[in-house]
Amino acid sequence: MSREHINHNDILNFAQAKVNLPKTESDKYRAQARRLREKLENYLNDHPDFSLKKMMISGSLAKGTALRTLNDIDVACYVRGMDAPSDVPKLLEYIVEKLRKAFPNFSPDQVKLQTYSISVSFKGTGLDIDIVPILYFGDANWYGNLVSQDDGSFLKTSIPLHLDFIRNRKQKHDQHFSQVIRLAKYWARKEKREKDGFRFKSFMIELIFAKLSDNGANFSDYPEALQNFFTYIATTDMRELIVFSDYYSPDIVGPVTTPVKIIDPVNEENNVSNLYTNTQADMIVDAALDAGDAIDSALSATTKQDTVYYWQKVFGPSFQV
Repeated sequence: MSREHINHNDILNFAQAKVNLPKTESDKYRAQARRLREKLENYLNDHPDFSLKKMMISGSLAKGTALRTLNDIDVACYVRGMDAPSDVPKLLEYIVEKLRKAFPNFSPDQVKLQTYSISVSFKGTGLDIDIVPILYFGDANWYGNLVSQDDGSFLKTSIPLHLDFIRNRKQKHDQHFSQVIRLAKYWARKEKREKDGFRFKSFMIELIFAKLSDNGANFSDYPEALQNFFTYIATTDMRELIVFSDYYSPDIVGPVTTPVKIIDPVNEENNVSNLYTNTQADMIVDAALDAGDAIDSALSATTKQDTVYYWQKVFGPSFQV
C-alpha cells in the first residue's frame, strides 16, 4: 500500500484533531462522575442499608472509545433488587427519589426522568450524566438486570466484566485498539448523518474489532486496520456469528435466527444486534464496501488532492491534511 501522500501518522493527526475526546475534557468528565460516585459512597458509609449500592462509569468514556462529540456520561447505578420495584417506570421514579435523598443539594430540575434512564445535570459544567439502573442481587461479579436503553426490557449484564473485556484487548494493542474503534465510530456517525435509516451501534463496532483482535489482527497501521474492518463486514455480509469465550463457553449459545448475530461477551443470551433488520444490515455492508473502495483508491492515488478526496469519502469534509 502506498503511503506517499497520506500515511498512518496523518490519520492519527486527524484523529487527535477531529475525532478523539481531548484528555482535558475526558479528565473533567471522569472527575464529575467520580464526585457523584464518591458522594454516594460517603452517604452509604452513614446509611449502609441504603438501596443504591454502587455507581460506575460505563459506556464509551469508561472504555476509552469516546468521540470529541461526547455530551453526556453513562453511569450505571446498581440498586438492591429486593428493595426496588421491578416495573421500569416505577423503578426510575424510585431511583429519582433516592438520588434526591442521597444528594440533597440537587434542585428538582437537575434530576429528570428519561424514557429508560435518569438525567442528572450539573449547572457548573453544563454536563449531563445519564444514569441507567441495574437491579442487583448481590452477585460477586456485579451481574444484575440492566434496563435496556433499546426497549426498556431487563437484561443481564456486568459492567466490570464488560470493562475488563475491552481492557484485555486494549492491552494487546497499546493505544491502537481504542483509536481504530474511535475512527470507525466517527465513520459510522458520518454515515448516519448522510443516510436516512442507517444505524450501527457503537457496541457492535467495538465487538467486531474485538473479534478481529482475537483473530490475530494488528491495528498499528490505521489505514490497514480500517480496511480490515470494512473487509470483514463486506466478506461476512454482516451475518457471521460473533461470540466470545471470556466468560462462558460459546457452545452454550443457542440458535440465533436474526440477520445480525453479535453476542454479548458477558451474557450468552443477549444478541446485541437483535433489533437489526436485513435492510439495516445491508446498509452497513454497502457503506463498508464504499469505504473500503475509497481507502483502496486513496492508497493508489497519484496526487495528494485525489488522496484527500478519497479519505473524505470515509470521514467527510472535516478530513484535511
